[in-house]
Amino acid sequence: MSQHKNKENQNRRKKHSRKRQRTSFSVINLNAAGIDVGSTEHWVAVPEDRDQQPVRSFKCFTADLHAMADWLKKCAIQTVVMESTGVYWIPLYQILERQGFEVKLANARHVRNVPGRKTDVSDCQWLQRLHTYGLLSASFRPEDSICVLRSFWRHRDTLVRYASSHVQHMQKALTEMNIQLHKVISDITGLTGMRIIRAILAGERDLIKLAQMRDPRVKSSAEDIAKALEGDYREEHLFALRQALELYDVYQQKIEACDRQIEQYLAQLDSKIDLESNPLPASTKRNKTPKGNAPHFDLRTHLYRVSGVDFTQIDGLDAVSVHTILSEVGLDPTAFATEKHFCSWLALSPNNRITGGRIKSSKTRKVVNRAASAFRMAAQSLTHSSSALGGYYRRMCARLGAPEAITATAHKLARIFYHLWKHGGTYQDPGALYYEQKYKERVINNMIRKAKQLGFQISIQPLNELQVS
Repeated sequence: MSQHKNKENQNRRKKHSRKRQRTSFSVINLNAAGIDVGSTEHWVAVPEDRDQQPVRSFKCFTADLHAMADWLKKCAIQTVVMESTGVYWIPLYQILERQGFEVKLANARHVRNVPGRKTDVSDCQWLQRLHTYGLLSASFRPEDSICVLRSFWRHRDTLVRYASSHVQHMQKALTEMNIQLHKVISDITGLTGMRIIRAILAGERDLIKLAQMRDPRVKSSAEDIAKALEGDYREEHLFALRQALELYDVYQQKIEACDRQIEQYLAQLDSKIDLESNPLPASTKRNKTPKGNAPHFDLRTHLYRVSGVDFTQIDGLDAVSVHTILSEVGLDPTAFATEKHFCSWLALSPNNRITGGRIKSSKTRKVVNRAASAFRMAAQSLTHSSSALGGYYRRMCARLGAPEAITATAHKLARIFYHLWKHGGTYQDPGALYYEQKYKERVINNMIRKAKQLGFQISIQPLNELQVS
């Protein structure tokens, strides 16, 4: 009996092995190459029939990158795939793209090699094989003109972060001197804070004179400010405060220079709308002056001209957040087929993990996406907003908690943004009770449908009408 079962198992294995041998992937990209990107050298694999040495290594110098492009042309390669490894892929990507190759940047999570075979040679061959069968999808990358703008804006963000670190150094020096300036004014880098700090470093120690430098809009009185400025003005702490202020001023100058460069580049981009025939709509926001680290030129008008849509009409989005989003996603909405694709790329949609027919987890993916971060920051700013999106955020917050509410509201903002991005038009706030009313209608319709399934028919009337009758 056992011999009979063993024969059946052997026949079954042979049958499955023959099926596997007959099954093969169809070749999609015949002229494909794979590149394993490194910091010092790049390994390139081409089909074995194109060269006697189908796997070669090239140094990362520019001359070697051009030599790689010439060798790929000699091998009749048309499309190339590489992994996104730090920033080492950027010069190689740009050179190959200028040489006329179709370059795809693959997500490293999608091209993991077989465990135990992690070498540069096997990696580039694995990439070439997957790309030959069309099993790799390219990561999103906006058009080249937007990539230039994105580099400027990311560099500006880096400068802002460096400047903020020196603000912390100033705060530390003041605290070590027991100068509690931050407790009587909201921002030590504002007009009042900078006047007082510069006067202290100039040698002024009269607390009354220092307190009189307050801006009239400061709520704290001159007496409270003078009391907060009484401290131990030690030489080493003053030296640290002086250097932190000097470095802060340097970075402010660099930020202003970067703003001028961004303004000049925005002026070079093509216009999608004529400002004379279609002027910029009046802002619906209360505070129209730039706040914090916002550029001091008319960024909102430039964004309206190049995109054709005033995204700042959406509650929670200002010119800075809109510029961050557009510099990451570009001006062409056709890169994303639907709003669902857009929200999935932002990692703002549920990531359902289904096992055995059950959803084990629906948490959003953890990704580093500047556009998604801008949507999340905009959602968080709607806490006290009297708009429809503000009401939606508060209802989600009461139901799910703040973290999930921020994600849900950011997802809502992304869908609204995509609709305007693709179809144009203007956004009008439907009112604070809009989503609440839609929620009530949905609950009522569910009640009626459930009653009909149970064989009942119900009629729903407002409570006021029942009391009158």
